[in-house]
Order: sequence, then C-alpha cells, then structure tokens
Amino acid sequence: MKLYNTMTRNKDEFIPVTPGEVKMYSCGPTVYNFFHIGNARPFIIFDALRRYFEYVGYKVTFVQNFTDVDDKIIQRANTEGISPAEVAEKYIAEYFTDAKGLGIRPATVHPKATENINEIIDFVSTLIEKGFAYESNGNVYFSTEKFAQYGKLSHQPLDDLFAGARIDVSDIKRSPVDFALWKAAKPGEPYWESPWGDGRPGWHIECSAMSRRYLGKTIDIHSGGQDLIFPHHENEIAQSEAANGCEFARYWIHNGYINVDNEKMSKSKNNFFTVRDAASVYGYPLIRFFMLSAHYRSPINYSADILDQAKAGLTRITTCRDNLTFLVKNAAVAEKDSDASRIEEFNSYREKYKAALDDDFNTADAIAVIFELVRDINSEKEPSAKYAQGAKAILAELCDVLGIAPEQEQSIDAEIEELIEKRQAARKAKDFKQADAIRDELKARGIVLEDTPTGVKWKKI
Repeated sequence: MKLYNTMTRNKDEFIPVTPGEVKMYSCGPTVYNFFHIGNARPFIIFDALRRYFEYVGYKVTFVQNFTDVDDKIIQRANTEGISPAEVAEKYIAEYFTDAKGLGIRPATVHPKATENINEIIDFVSTLIEKGFAYESNGNVYFSTEKFAQYGKLSHQPLDDLFAGARIDVSDIKRSPVDFALWKAAKPGEPYWESPWGDGRPGWHIECSAMSRRYLGKTIDIHSGGQDLIFPHHENEIAQSEAANGCEFARYWIHNGYINVDNEKMSKSKNNFFTVRDAASVYGYPLIRFFMLSAHYRSPINYSADILDQAKAGLTRITTCRDNLTFLVKNAAVAEKDSDASRIEEFNSYREKYKAALDDDFNTADAIAVIFELVRDINSEKEPSAKYAQGAKAILAELCDVLGIAPEQEQSIDAEIEELIEKRQAARKAKDFKQADAIRDELKARGIVLEDTPTGVKWKKI
C-alpha cells in the first residue's frame, strides 16, 4: 500500500513501526458546537482508512481526541449560561449522535484534554528542562527558533511561514513566532495548578501529550484536514520531537478542502452548514457516500446538484442490494450449473477494489469498482437464490469496508402485513379495484409495493 505523505511529498510505501499493527492519531473536534461538513470529511475519510487497514488484517489502534477546553468553549459557556465543562459534554454527546449517523465507528480511545492535564504538564516540563521552552508571567512558550527543523512539514522557511500567519504578538514572549504550551489563568476561566501557576494547556500541546500516552513516542499515521498542516501539525512535530528525541509520525495524511457551491466555506458567506443541518435534508448515509466519492486529497464541492448525483449513485447500489436480499428468499429459478463459476468471477472485483485503495486510498476508484460489480450483477437474466446469495456477499463486503450502503433492517407491523396479503388475494381474484385501493392506502402510510415475477416487494418511504 502506498500513501501520499505530506512530509515527503511522495506516495510512500506503508511500512508500520510494528509489523501487523497500525497506530493512528487523528485530530478530533473542539467541542463547542455541532460539527460542520468540513469537519465531517476527515472524520469519514480516516474512519474508512482505519476500516481498510482492519480489512486487510492489521490490528489498528485509533486515537481521536476531543479538545474540551478552549477559548471558543469558554465563549459558548458564557453565551449559554452554563459551565465550559457542561458545554463540552453537551457537544461531545452531539458529536457521537452525528458520527453514528455517518457510520463513523468510535475510536479505540477518545481522550479529552482535561483528562490528560498531568501528562501535558509533564510534557511541558520536559521541554523546559531540555531548553526548548520557557516560562514568562505564568505562561510557557515553545521557542520555535530552538527547533532547527521547524517548517519541515509545510516545506517553507520559518520567515515565510510566519509572514502569512496570524501571530499573537506579546511582550511576554521572547519572539513573536513562539507559541503557547501553557496559558496563565484569566478571571472566570477554568484552570489547573501547575509549576508555573494556575492555568490551562495551549491547543497544540494536548495532541502531542495524548498521542504519546496512548500510542507511544513514534506513531505510524497522523491525519487531519489540510488546514491543520500549519501551524497545528507543524507545532506538534516541533514539541514532540524536541521532547522525545525521535521521529513523531512516519506518515502525515491530509485531506483536501470542501467548497460550497464553488466557494470556500465560511460563516461570513452564509454557506456554513453543520452535518446535522445537511442530514436533515439528505440523510447521513448520502453525506458519507458523497465524501468518499472523490479522492481524499482533492478539493470537493458541496452543492445540491452534486448531492443529487451522489444520491443517484448510492441508490443504484442500494437497489441492487435490496433486490438481492429479496431474491435470496424468493428467487423462482433453481440453482444453475453456472452459478458457482459466476460467483467465483466476482473475486476479480475484490482484487481491483483493493488495488484502488492500495494506491493512496483512492476511494473514488474503489466505488467505481462497486458500480462495475453492480452492473455485472444486474446483467444476470434469471438469477437463482444461490447466485443472489453469492452476489450479495461480495457487494456487502466491498460496501462494508468503506461503510457505505449499510443494509437497514426493515419491518412492518402485523396490520400492514395483513393489508399486503389482502391485496395479493384481491389480485388473484381479479378484484383490481380493491387491490388498487389497498395499494393507495399503503402508499399513504409510507409503504410502496412492487409486483415482481417472484412476488411482491415492499419498501418504506
């Protein structure tokens, strides 16, 4: 497998630190609001990458943090009239609601900054002892100029990096390019005791401390959105490698931006959507499918037209799956001599699918392979139950790896089932007026019927 490594700017062969294991750290949300569709992209992509590693046999330890102390959380707490801790817990719960809807599996560990204060203080202390950080008026700063390789992830000289960056210029810092590891307490804000006085951690330090605690000093993959390359990931590298004296992460994987109607997403342009908003219109499964339909490093455009196109594609897959589910139970054709060879032929799709994902996790090409499989399945003129079972198994396998088109358990109550049976009896008696009336009643109650040579199919709308 090859992955594009932001550090090397090449597709590098993936070789884990420990054979057979993958240690991944992916930056999670700052929990002060519902997460937006821009956040959703890395959450979905790196969940799918984790699934693929597990599919091909790796043991994966996946860590995704919650930043649960931050200026934005404090501001939201003041607005809502509750504590910062209550704000964080509220939106952590909301994260899991949306994540479950999107098919994002819980991480192996979801550490919180506030639960790792001791680890953060120890980390900062080490940086001070090694001469990479200094205390000033109760604050602690990383001395960027002391880390000679600063800028190696973003591939820009130090002067160029900071020329275009927002810098908190302060007379208590030795240099305007230094960044905060520990912030002195301000009135009305949450704080913890430390060797430098009461305060709270800076944003960048929490990921370094939690990654080391749960994954060790050197990890396989660190991932996140392209917007995190600088300064967040650049700062993580500096403080981690300065403290630990070794490589922090072997592979740096970043996804591209999301535009909305071909414009950069921003609150000022009123094109800023939460996943909760989008799901109320399109549903969670379609959002996941849309995100995986493009290569993860490519920019992706969110618009009603493109979502409609994605819906048509997802419907092709789910319709094929539902037809196979029906045929497994109701196929009128007996098992054929050709079934075994036809099912064996499906293995070629698995190999093409894996080849696409092994080439820098190209989910767009992998989904194209699923469409080829669907076209092949639909070409079978008289499928038997055995054929349907084999076809459904390979389709489910490939869809499950990416977490797309999950089969929904559908059930109907006894009254609806009785109406369907009455309609069937009316049709047999050629009482088409009553049959049509029952069909209309069922449709009004959200049940659509489809008459097939092997029986009646129903689905909820």
